[in-house]
Amino acid sequence: MTSTIRTLFVTQIREASLAHRKGYMSLNQDLSDACRMIAQEDMAGRAWCKEKGYRGYTSYASLNDLPQRATAFADLKRILDRETADYADTLALDLNGGRLKLDSLWINILKPGGAHTGHIHPHSVISGTVYVETPDGSGALKMEDPRLAMMMAAPTRRDDADEAQKSFVYLQPAVGTLYLWESWLRHEVTPHQGKGERVSISFNYGWG
Repeated sequence: MTSTIRTLFVTQIREASLAHRKGYMSLNQDLSDACRMIAQEDMAGRAWCKEKGYRGYTSYASLNDLPQRATAFADLKRILDRETADYADTLALDLNGGRLKLDSLWINILKPGGAHTGHIHPHSVISGTVYVETPDGSGALKMEDPRLAMMMAAPTRRDDADEAQKSFVYLQPAVGTLYLWESWLRHEVTPHQGKGERVSISFNYGWG
């Protein structure tokens, strides 16, 4: 008798390092400067963060035009458009003649102790984050097995389980790291335990 293990319904997360691209580190510095400039000027965003107890700054609820506000974000958008299109092809998404379009792009500046609890990105197809500043001890991106809520009485996984078998996977970014995932995948940012600020730019692509 022979048997085989078939790996089905795989969750694919794209990880890329933009830091090695020609000219990217100069763009990264421009992005850092633009993020901090906007954080200083965006009074509505700072008020929202204070109201919600967000430890740091995010433009998520206040600004929706970053590529029009600063050239650095427009340059980043061109990179993200290509990376996302390639990722969608890897996922074998049938867009039926349509295309994926960037419909939101926002800044995240986390102070030490800051975190972001588990969530998904509704109404989007692909989401992601690119990392601009990652001091030692920066919070990881924690990915959750989407089947977790249906496992009921299943035992937990052993510590030596392969990454693909774990219930949670912790992705530790560096400057220039880009992660892309399907927007239904639940994820969170673990507490930033380092010194200085952790700066990232997150985004969503919709189907239109």
